Amino acid sequence: MAANWQCADLTERERAILQFAVRVSKSETVEDEHLTALEKHGLNREDAWDIGAIAGLFALSNRMAHLTDMRPNDEFYLLGRVKKEKKE
Repeated sequence: MAANWQCADLTERERAILQFAVRVSKSETVEDEHLTALEKHGLNREDAWDIGAIAGLFALSNRMAHLTDMRPNDEFYLLGRVKKEKKE
């Protein structure tokens, strides 16, 4: 999911959440049809607010990191990209 969430093995509910989050993070207009899409998966307006707040915060922090040419440390960058050794 770190590279392309659309290729990940997700439920339809998770896809609806991510579609909504992407819309918010791109500052696209949210209309009733987008909220209705969430409601079809058991999510209400309060859930939409939470999704939007999280997406907005991440969008802001990513834009600020880009502005300042901030680079993640090695531990963060490799998180989820390197397989962990199995403990026996």
